[in-house]
Amino acid sequence: MADLEDRKVILMDEDGAEHEFEVLDILEVDGAEYAILFPMDEGDNEDEVDEAIILKIGIDENGEEILYEIEDDEEWEKVADAYDSLLEDEEEEE
Repeated sequence: MADLEDRKVILMDEDGAEHEFEVLDILEVDGAEYAILFPMDEGDNEDEVDEAIILKIGIDENGEEILYEIEDDEEWEKVADAYDSLLEDEEEEE
């Protein structure tokens, strides 16, 4: 599995603002790895419900792990379904 598990990451948005995320889980789906991230930013808007985001894990030209958006809707749905199934299994165990 990826080195990201049990870590916090800082990602930059399109405006250059930094946002901190907790890595909730790493999933492997069809041979690729995906990070499930939860925003840790506080005080943005109390009425908003933060949701986890899913990013694909890749390797850059220096051999470092990178996170990037999933462009394909079908791929994103497959990973989201896998994560939902994992959450359901965990709830049943409790």
